[in-house]
Amino acid sequence: MHENNPDRRLAREKRTLECMIVIYCRATHGAADDICADCRELLEYALDRLDNCGQGPDKPTCAQCVVHCFNPAMRQRVRAVMRYAGPRMFLHHPGLALGHVFDKFRRPRRG
Repeated sequence: MHENNPDRRLAREKRTLECMIVIYCRATHGAADDICADCRELLEYALDRLDNCGQGPDKPTCAQCVVHCFNPAMRQRVRAVMRYAGPRMFLHHPGLALGHVFDKFRRPRRG
């Protein structure tokens, strides 16, 4: 499931993040149709971080990155989302979940 096109891979990573936040928000904040304002803020922040990632097209997953560009509060919020939604992704979005698992095997670039 290795993707040669870094733009497709980054788009998939963004979609995965969005799906995880939706799963988390619906379960913990009771959002029905859309996500709550707090989760929307987190999503926009995380997408901005991905758009401006200094690691470029070969970036690893954020958890494996040597440069942590999220501020500590947002990083903690994303961790909570992933801790909750990660295992549930296999039920809701198995393709995205597998892609994320395979991305964990990417080697982080130094500096």
